[in-house]
Amino acid sequence: MRIADGMAMKRISVIILFILFISEICFAEVYKWVDEKGAVHFTDDITQVPERYRSKTEEIGSPEEKEEAKPEGEATPRKKEETYKDQLGRGEDYWKGRVGEWRQKLREQEDKLEALRVKYNGLTERFNDSKSTAERGNLRKERDQVKKEMDQSKIQIEDAKNMLEKKIPEEAELYKAKPEWIKR
Repeated sequence: MRIADGMAMKRISVIILFILFISEICFAEVYKWVDEKGAVHFTDDITQVPERYRSKTEEIGSPEEKEEAKPEGEATPRKKEETYKDQLGRGEDYWKGRVGEWRQKLREQEDKLEALRVKYNGLTERFNDSKSTAERGNLRKERDQVKKEMDQSKIQIEDAKNMLEKKIPEEAELYKAKPEWIKR
């Protein structure tokens, strides 16, 4: 009978160890992070999160969250408006940064176009005032080059406006980003 008691004790010990192991897995912390390409990653080991993303890592399903019991009627505190993300896990910073980048490109091209206009007008005045055929030929070539640069700048301005007015808003709508994130 003692052998049977020993086997029963071993089985009970194994069951207890198994239960402890399973409960540890159930309460494991899960971390969520988004890389620079917008890809969402999950891990249960914080050391697997690259160092540059750790400050933006979100802890999901930690034991503390499960154990916290709120008194009835007490609202759960919100973390920065629940930090809403689009369908690819990109937040407000991504969208505002993207819009800001295109606004900057637009401003740069508008400034460049204005400088080219001033240069073109100056070349035209010099061309009109010149009596030398050779000088007029050189001024015409230089003015034609400036005109080509102006045309390129106009194309880039239109591209930037198209991105800001059409493409980014369409993409934001597609990925369910908040409309206020892309407002001008």
